[in-house]
Amino acid sequence: MRGADLENARLGEANLSGSNLSDLEMEKRILPANLKSANLTKSAMTRAHLREADLSSANLPQANLSRANLQGANLTGADLTGATLDGARLDDAKFCKTVMPDGATNDSGC
Repeated sequence: MRGADLENARLGEANLSGSNLSDLEMEKRILPANLKSANLTKSAMTRAHLREADLSSANLPQANLSRANLQGANLTGADLTGATLDGARLDDAKFCKTVMPDGATNDSGC
């Protein structure tokens, strides 16, 4: 999906497992993104702009979210097991029943 035009796309419950969304300028396409319950397992989403995205209940195991902008994103119930968050912007992101990369549950925003 690299370079895909997702303008006005609604991706709630989409199965994007294994997709490469690297460098996708999502803030110009689908902000705020609706990725609720999406399966994004092993997706490469480096530098993706997901500010205020709805990632509640999303499956993100082993996803690469390095340098992604997740400011204000809703990560309630999301599974980030084994995900890479190096350099990701997480300011004001909502964590509640969120499984973090190390397997621990983050309930800080409940």
